[in-house]
Amino acid sequence: MKNKLRDLVYNYKTKYKEGFIDSEIEELLAKFPNINMDRYYDAMMGNTCMLIGTDIIRYHCDILVGLCCGLENREITTFEWD
Repeated sequence: MKNKLRDLVYNYKTKYKEGFIDSEIEELLAKFPNINMDRYYDAMMGNTCMLIGTDIIRYHCDILVGLCCGLENREITTFEWD
């Protein structure tokens, strides 16, 4: 499952090659109605992001970790946190 999820995240059509804007994240999350959003948000807390114009960009690697945590209903590990 992780390879398919990785492929989905890294091949997702985004406005910026660097990562996801909020609306793209919402679209992606909608594909997973059973995701534990509390675990997803916990994993996303304090991650690195960038700003292009007025758009906040969240990196592919962070979205992937957040999805894994939410779908697996678990906390982020120290190895996953950046």
